[in-house]
Amino acid sequence: MRRQIRRTAAVLTLLAILATCGAQDPDGSTARWNSPGLLGGGGWPFLSSPISEAEAEDASYLPGSSVLRLPDGRVRLIPHGATEPVTVPADDPRAVAAVKGDQDWLSRGKVPGAAAGHQDMASRALLDLRLLTSPSGVSTASWYGIWNYTWPRDAAFHAAAFAVTGHLDEARLVLSFLARVQGDDGRWATRYRANGSPVNDGRFVQLDEIGWVLWASWFTGRYADEDLAPWDMVKRAADWIADNLGDDGLPPASSDYFERHPSTEQVPDRPTLGVSAPLLAGLRAAAAIAGDEHRREASRWRSAARRLDSAIRREYGVHGYPRSPLEGGNMDASVTFLAPPFAPEDRRVTSALAVAVDRLRIEENGGLLPGERWAGAKTQAWTPEVAMFALAETASGRETGWLDWLSEHRTPLGVLPERVDEEGEPHSVAPLGWTAALVLLALAAQEEPLPIPPS
Repeated sequence: MRRQIRRTAAVLTLLAILATCGAQDPDGSTARWNSPGLLGGGGWPFLSSPISEAEAEDASYLPGSSVLRLPDGRVRLIPHGATEPVTVPADDPRAVAAVKGDQDWLSRGKVPGAAAGHQDMASRALLDLRLLTSPSGVSTASWYGIWNYTWPRDAAFHAAAFAVTGHLDEARLVLSFLARVQGDDGRWATRYRANGSPVNDGRFVQLDEIGWVLWASWFTGRYADEDLAPWDMVKRAADWIADNLGDDGLPPASSDYFERHPSTEQVPDRPTLGVSAPLLAGLRAAAAIAGDEHRREASRWRSAARRLDSAIRREYGVHGYPRSPLEGGNMDASVTFLAPPFAPEDRRVTSALAVAVDRLRIEENGGLLPGERWAGAKTQAWTPEVAMFALAETASGRETGWLDWLSEHRTPLGVLPERVDEEGEPHSVAPLGWTAALVLLALAAQEEPLPIPPS
């Protein structure tokens, strides 16, 4: 009886452990969001501060900045070097300096989206990513509660977004932090605190993170004169993948961006596509980084990538690329990880993308669930998943309406939230860095092709 009670308690715990792609409001609040946006100070080192819903009413950011213009004409900001927000006249030198600092930073790179009419969304997404990233390279999922940690997966996409917009210093800082916290065996913990210590709260290791960090390491280097990621980090991570492919060519079963234990999957002892596909992108990326300078490693990782690619086609592709490798398996957003910019375009994957969209679409708000038979709220769309499909479409050179949908469902301050409820209103935390990064990549892909790791 005791064993049954313990087993039941463990199952309940598993169902309760949800985060970036399954988070509950940690304070039990029914509020739509904890803040519709953040204030910043216009320079590094800087602090950020949440804006209350009352402060956001009829307010707006000054163009190209994280300084809030209030309805009475005054502005609210955190002055450079200060620790608390102040409200001052719009011509106050501190406000002028903060706006100039933000605008100068944006102008040192580029803001995509002008041709599609989404440059405002891109500008806000970039500034929000900056507010979530410290000079030490700590880049958090968001600013609040259980989101205020660094997930290596999210941070990898943050680095990619910084690179594609020309903010290479920030990309390098994020990758350097990931190199510092990497385990000796090449893997990463699920989350990290600002001091680099792992968060041990029961979440399961997410092997997809290894692939995403490797992909971002290669991707960022395509926008710089040098690789931005340390070679030792790349080698440890790629070696771990190559050493841990099974006899079937697939990696071990583990958690992925769904953040749930493999025992809850349709095929508990097999990896999900959300693990297999990112590791394939990572191996290809690592082999490209190795190049002629490290020919032995390049050959080994290319060979492992071919094995994994064949296994994915055999185990998932024959069933239409579902989440788990079985006939009639549930579809989810991870099919986008086999599309550009992570892999060359494949007509079978393109067909699977359309099937997934059809099965994941929410009637109430037009958005998407993370996957079929989603355990969370069935009427709340998740913006990272919508942005994944937007990126897959634009990186393949196709038109997409998902960027319009994301733009239309931002907070009143133009910030991208984590979720959108059944009434079409922003929900949960805002900003969400992963969504911001994916949107920036998708908008950049509309303007010029994104690099794809050689297959």
